[in-house]
Amino acid sequence: MALIRAVFFDVGETIIDETREYGTWADWLGVPRHTFSAVFGAVIAQGGDYRDTFQVFRPGFDLAIEREKRAAEGIPEGFEDTNVYPDARACLEELKAAGLLVGLAGNQTARAERILRSLDFAVDVIGTSDGWGVEKPESDFFDRVVEEAGCAKESILYVGDRIDNDVRPAQQAGLRTALIQRGPWGYILRDPAVEEQCLFRLANLAELPNLVRLHNEPFS
Repeated sequence: MALIRAVFFDVGETIIDETREYGTWADWLGVPRHTFSAVFGAVIAQGGDYRDTFQVFRPGFDLAIEREKRAAEGIPEGFEDTNVYPDARACLEELKAAGLLVGLAGNQTARAERILRSLDFAVDVIGTSDGWGVEKPESDFFDRVVEEAGCAKESILYVGDRIDNDVRPAQQAGLRTALIQRGPWGYILRDPAVEEQCLFRLANLAELPNLVRLHNEPFS
């Protein structure tokens, strides 16, 4: 058991509530939001990529091209401060105040990275798949997390809502993990063996700073 020196967070459905974002995609496709959500959940439950959802409604859908079209029409994909989960900012601030290195690292576009930087989070590092040129669950993504953290991998805690994209690959890379149960992946995807290896299993981010403090106490 090692001292936790750095905590990195996934972005979507860990720090950012993506309800609005996916709702705008339903609108773009011209389908009811509840229908889009239902198909989205079914795709996840079947082990598919969330991007497969778009193919159900519009075969051949190219997400990158459609993102550009939306931006050209003045309705770009994105999020804002009101989409930040209510427990996120205080959690980041408490961890940073405790002397830990804090980072955000997720599969996000260059535009999303610019938005994240504009939101003035209490973090030392913001990394995205577009910016780093590699995306989860690739091991190179978590190697980059270790590089940015500047400490031993066993002293890094990675927090995410997805077992497939966040927790399992982070564990395979040698990081400690925390699984937060929220968002569709947090409720649909289950893997007891992976969950058992988590250092923490969270209902919300508000409880994390104290859990980290208690974990680190024996090392102080």
